[in-house]
Amino acid sequence: MGRASRADAAKHRAEVVIATSKLLRERGATAMTVQELMAAAGLTHGGFYKHFGSKEELVGIAATAAFDEIMALLVELAEEADDPSTAQADLARRYLSTEHRDSPGIGCANTALATDAARSPADSPLRTSYAAGLQTTLERLTTYQETSGRTPEQARRRAIVDFATMVGALTLARATSQTPLSEEILEVVREAITETPPDAAVPTSTA
Repeated sequence: MGRASRADAAKHRAEVVIATSKLLRERGATAMTVQELMAAAGLTHGGFYKHFGSKEELVGIAATAAFDEIMALLVELAEEADDPSTAQADLARRYLSTEHRDSPGIGCANTALATDAARSPADSPLRTSYAAGLQTTLERLTTYQETSGRTPEQARRRAIVDFATMVGALTLARATSQTPLSEEILEVVREAITETPPDAAVPTSTA
């Protein structure tokens, strides 16, 4: 294969991954066919197996690409913020917004892919990518919680509580979209997250 052909193949592969990443978050893994995924990238399905061993492999790669997007946002927020608590508040405002609710295809993989990952076999590429992506997300969010009054364990626990709350709120808001309840959920949880005192730590178990 010549250099130009290899470059074209790499370009086409990247286009399929990007298209699949968006459709995966919009429609879920089971609602997509190989033909649809290739068509979304402007390609014919006949070349699919030149790039991927299976649809499951592609889904796992696309999930990782989706998690890369949220990680890029988290890094950006941290770089722009004056302090960790500011980054956390900025994230909550973006995460719990009507724009994010109404744009799952370009939204956070942690929310969009949770149901598919839960229904996938434990050793599937999607489940593996999801677990790794969530772990990396929480590691970054823990740095948002590392105030002078928190231990590393408290920061980690606070990050889990806040993020699980945001993911749950976004899920409920999407499930009730176009109703006043959806707007209420976003507003109430957004305010609760952004108004959390910086020294509020999640208590550890004394059992």
